[in-house]
Parts: sequence; structure tokens; C-alpha cells
Amino acid sequence: MSRAGVRRVTWRALRARRRELAGLGGWSLVESLPALLAGYLVARAVDEGFLAGRLLNGLAWLGVLAVAVLVGAAATGRTYRSLGAVVEPFRDEVAAQVIRGALRDATTAGGRPDSAAVTRLTHQMEIIRDTFAGLLMVTRGFLFSAGAAVLGLLALAPVVAALAVAPLVAGLVVFLAALPAMVTHQRAYVRAGEQLGQSSATALAGHRDVLACGAQTRVTAEVARWVSEQAAAERMLARMAAIRSLSLGIGGWLPLLVLMVTAPWLVERGLTAGAVLGALIYVSTGLQPALHTLVQGLGGGGLRYAVTLENILRTCPVSDDQRPPALAAGTPHRRPPAGPADRPPAIEVRGLTFGYGPRARPVLQNFSLTLNDRDHLAVVGPSGAGKSTLAALMAGLVPPQAGTVHLAGMPVAEAEPAVLARMRVLVPQEAYVFTGSLADNLRYLRPDADDDTLEVALDALGARPLATRLGGLGAPVAPALLSAGERQLIAAVRAWLAPAPLVVLDEATCHLDPVLEATVEAAFARRPGSLVVIAHRISSALRAGRVLVLDGDEPVVGTHEQLLARSATYRALVGCWDDSMVPSPAASTRRG
Repeated sequence: MSRAGVRRVTWRALRARRRELAGLGGWSLVESLPALLAGYLVARAVDEGFLAGRLLNGLAWLGVLAVAVLVGAAATGRTYRSLGAVVEPFRDEVAAQVIRGALRDATTAGGRPDSAAVTRLTHQMEIIRDTFAGLLMVTRGFLFSAGAAVLGLLALAPVVAALAVAPLVAGLVVFLAALPAMVTHQRAYVRAGEQLGQSSATALAGHRDVLACGAQTRVTAEVARWVSEQAAAERMLARMAAIRSLSLGIGGWLPLLVLMVTAPWLVERGLTAGAVLGALIYVSTGLQPALHTLVQGLGGGGLRYAVTLENILRTCPVSDDQRPPALAAGTPHRRPPAGPADRPPAIEVRGLTFGYGPRARPVLQNFSLTLNDRDHLAVVGPSGAGKSTLAALMAGLVPPQAGTVHLAGMPVAEAEPAVLARMRVLVPQEAYVFTGSLADNLRYLRPDADDDTLEVALDALGARPLATRLGGLGAPVAPALLSAGERQLIAAVRAWLAPAPLVVLDEATCHLDPVLEATVEAAFARRPGSLVVIAHRISSALRAGRVLVLDGDEPVVGTHEQLLARSATYRALVGCWDDSMVPSPAASTRRG
């Protein structure tokens, strides 16, 4: 995303918090009272008090200045409260966008986890928060402090204001002219830092492979290249600091020199000694610090803010509507109306091939399977046979090396994550439960479910005792205090409530006792839609309409009786070694 995108996002964040910005501006106006009155009050104290021989008058004028300083100090504390009301929500919005972008890239078919997202979420997000706050503070500080000083100079004498403001404008011009080059070098520094972190993490994660392949020199040279890139970018930033110093010298120190050189001429034109002193105070305590803060803030934190936010938006673009896509409305417990005979299958797998590495033996090779609506399939096989891999391929979490997977006629490789979320639910072995109420956990995939629907789901899956122990639907859930089986049960109820027509249970009940596991699977079998169970216990195969056996050779699909006759692997899994227990092929055919 370009710098225009950074400006758009920043402007939108400021516009959304106009009320908070108005409060910040109001307190900043009060805070600028000392800058507005300092020079004028000192001039009055000198001319009408001390030089006139009236000590009390001079002290009175300085007393008014002291009151203004106290009022300004009190307002300073309020400005930071108003600043937090603007900055913290903006930081949360950008952080949420980074998380959504990283999850989107990691879960899209063919996508990979982005390790740099961790950098963006930690180090760079803190840069965004701190520099955005600093940018607001230096900008409003310059506007109010410099504006107050200029008004004070005009109140003393317009000619003095002209003499002081002209060098100030010249210094600003020099700084703004160099700002694009500063942004370019800051961008190079940030990106070099991110590339260095990513290449270092990759080298450390694969250090065993690096040693085994003898690639130490190559990997070290790659990391060293990014170290050099970052060092060169940092040296350029140091050179840019010299330009900032030049602009500060022109805009901050030159006005003081001009006023001191022209002081005799100003006095000849009728300007009092107090007015000259007041003008010097306005420049030294108002204009000069304001310009210094602006240049250092924009040249340091402002550049880091613009480049870091640009880098984040480049990988996680912010749309006008940042809300996550809503899940499809509706209820999973309403039987879909009967459709035409040519309705596409729930799952259609054709010529699927997948292996972990180009030279590894494929886990699945030229595999095909069709699963119709209301089918109940159990997948069994020894460990490492590819059961969980098949589940991930069906759900579109990993892309096949060859072949296609269609859900309800739609290729998963072309479906967006939000569309896939409406079509299927995959419940893994390690169930995720978040901190919140039990109802919030259950409604995660179906936000519109009312309490009665949740109660029905709890009863259907045998989760009523767990809900009672926790304290009901509104009770808080602490994931660390739940057992693995309790987490699996909550995840199962959540998936049963989901509107997706296909559910894939990948050993999602392995920590439940056999009776509760049977209850859960029976509930899913009654649920409209299709069910695939990656079986942890062979009893899951006995409850399924069809069973798929994966054993490293040719996959076999059939009913329990058919597989007893056709698959030695299946007979071993069910513990059937007696040939008298094996039905004849003819009997299996008649039963099938």
C-alpha cells in the first residue's frame, strides 16, 4: 500500500474520533496559555514594573504568569488522557487487522504461516502506537505553541513578528523538502530489519539441515547481507539527521540572532526594552522549542510511523469495512429441502495426490472418493497412514500436489476462507476453547443461536453435566482449568451448532470415554448434512454407514461386513483373526 493509503487510514482513524480530538485540542489550548502570555507579561513586568521602579507591579505581572503556568500544567495531564482515547483504539484496530491478515494467509488454500506477522504484531505494533501518539503530540504542540508565540509577537509589535517568523518558515521549508528522502531511507531501514529477522529465524529453525548439507557459508552470507543492508540504511538515516539540524538552525536559532542584531534598530523605532526581552522569550521558549519538537518528532517518530504502517498495510490491507465476514445465517437442524437428482455430492475427491516433500512417498496417491448428502463415513488405519492429512485436504487447509477436492460442487482451491467456513467445520484433536462464558464459546460459529438452542445442543451431545458443573451458559470458562475431554466436548457442541453442512471430526473425541464418544457421534449422525469421522476407536467404524481404510496401500471403502471380507488391515484393526467370523463375499454383497 502506498503513502496515500497510510494517509487515508490515519485520517479515517482521526475522523472516527472527532470528539476525543476536540477534547485534546481544547486542553491543548489551555495548556498553551503560558506560551501565549509569557512574553507579553514579562514585557509589562519590565516596562511597567522593574524599569519604572515599581517592584510590586513587576512581581504582580510575574504572578499572573505563574498562575498561567499552573493552569497550563494542570491541562497537560488532561491532554494525555485525551491522547489515550485516540491512540489506543487505533492500535487495537491495526493489531486486529494484522491478526486477520496472518490468519487469512495461513488458512487460505496454498497459504503458509507468515513468521513476519509476529514481528508486525509485537515490535512494529508498539512502534505504531508510540509514534502515532508522538505524532499527535508534536503536531498539536507545534500548532498551539508556535501559534501562541506568533500571536504574542504580533501583540508586542508586528515588525518583530515578521523578523522572527521569516526564518522559521525558511527552516520548515528546508525540512519539508528533505522529508520524502527521509521516508525512503526509513522505509529501507524497516524492511531490512524485517528481512533480517525473517532470515535469521529461518536459519535458526533449520540449523540441523544447514549443518547436514554443509550450507553454513551460504546461510551465513545471506544473513550477513541483510545485516549490511540494515547497517547501510541506518547510516543514511544518520545523514538525514544533519538536514534536520540544518533546518533547526535556520528556523530556531536564526530568529534569535536576527532579533539581537536588529535590537538597536527596533529600540530606535520605539520598541521598549521589555518588548525586546518579551520577543526573545517568545522565540526562545515558544517558537524554537515548538520547531525543535516538530522536526525531531516528524523526522524520527513520524517517519517510523509512516513507514511501519505502510509496511503493515502492504501485507495486511485494510478495507473500508474491517468487520470479519459474517457466517451464514440459518440453523443446521433444519433438513434441507429435497433437491434435484443431479445435486452435487457433499464431497468429491478426484485423483488426489499428496506427499510431505517432493521426494517423499505420497501419503495419498491418485485417491478418489465421493460422499453424498447425509452420508456418514469413518476413516480408519494405522498411525501415519494419512487420516489427518485427508481431513485437512477435504477441509481445504492444505493444497494437494495433484487432483481436486470439491465441496458441494465448489473447488476448495478457489474458495475464500469465509466461504469454506460456511461449507465445512473441521474439529481437530486439540480442541480450542477461549476465555469467556460457556455461551460465547458455543455461539462462536453460530452467533444468532438463542439460549434454548444451546440447551438443546448440550442435551443432544451429553454435555449437560459439564454445563452444570461450570455453572450454566453464563458461567465463565477458564481453558486452563478444563480437562482435554471437556475442551473436546465444548468444541463438539460448537461444531454441532454450526450452519456448515459438512462436519469432519479429526480424532475430536479421543479424550472422551467410549459412552460419551458414542453419544457425540450419534448426535452428529442425526444432524442434517454429512459427517466424516477420523476414528480414534474402531467402534466409530461400527457406527458409520461406510468405512474408509487407509493402510499405505490401495485405500478400501465399504461397509463393516464388506471390509471384513476384503481388507486384512481392517480385520486386524477390529481384532478379527478367525476366518469363521469373516462373512463370505456373497453374504457381504447381499448385506451391502
